[in-house]
Amino acid sequence: MRVLVTGGAGYIGSVVVRLLLDAGYQVRVLDLLMHGGHALLGFYYDDNFDFIRGDIRSANVVNRALDGVDAVVHLAAIVGDPACARQPKLAREVNLDASLQIFDLSQRHGVSKFVFASTCSNYGKMADTLQYVTEECELRPVSLYAETKVAVEKALLAASTQNGMSVTVLRFATVYGVSPRMRFDLTVNEFTMELLTKRRLIVYGEQFWRPYIHVRDAARAIVTVLDAPQEKISGQVFNVGHTNENYQKRQIVEMICLQINDKVEIEHVDKEEDPRDYRVSFEKIRKRLGFHATRTVKDGIREVMDVIEQGVITDLDNPRYRNGVVL
Repeated sequence: MRVLVTGGAGYIGSVVVRLLLDAGYQVRVLDLLMHGGHALLGFYYDDNFDFIRGDIRSANVVNRALDGVDAVVHLAAIVGDPACARQPKLAREVNLDASLQIFDLSQRHGVSKFVFASTCSNYGKMADTLQYVTEECELRPVSLYAETKVAVEKALLAASTQNGMSVTVLRFATVYGVSPRMRFDLTVNEFTMELLTKRRLIVYGEQFWRPYIHVRDAARAIVTVLDAPQEKISGQVFNVGHTNENYQKRQIVEMICLQINDKVEIEHVDKEEDPRDYRVSFEKIRKRLGFHATRTVKDGIREVMDVIEQGVITDLDNPRYRNGVVL
């Protein structure tokens, strides 16, 4: 099977590509390389890998990338609330318009499976955070990023039975851990880096709940869907994470501090402009596909500390480790 991975040079995408190649898939990556292409260098020796540099907003580029493709993993996006807020027009063009275009063109090319990367941010601020939201719960997006994801989800699922193409939506928990395209603007990674190197951290909205998943487990979930029979995944939405890995921000900080084992300074600030607060159940993907996360937040903290302490990454303030829009 030949799989097209859009955004394959990204934080999750570069891990997905590695797992797919290891599993024997032919993999084509379509990426504009907004944050550089270093994450792709380790794939070029593999005969099952090929790369197209291009913008997913271009129909010509997408048509070329879809040639001979059996499945699409659509990860390419302006990712995260801050990046979308900085350039809302670009965010709508990429996250909404281009996503609908690649879906339409995939149908025309006879693609058999289409996996769309969405987000648990779609749940927004839940009325009762003592309860765990499921895939059937109301979506309450509170950011442009989540709004575009919800809009694409609805369009894809409404058309999921057309032309025999299997459509699957994956709502990812907040991702963390080490990746070939490393990021230090994600909660666990950022908090670990700041506390380890500066012994000081400002925490906004420490009481808010989020679910978390290691980047490799997020990639494993995508491979699990591609490997699954169509009757189990077609037209389905899956939360991707582990129910035991829902934490408040202050709990994340406590876990990091325990591993640093040194005096640190924490400043807590209420942040009304980011009211996202949700705990998520991941029982559906476990029961239906047999998927379970293999790593915990504590594991992620340890590995992020290791790459810093061992000097694997030294230029921690380099903008390429953050999702600033550079177009």
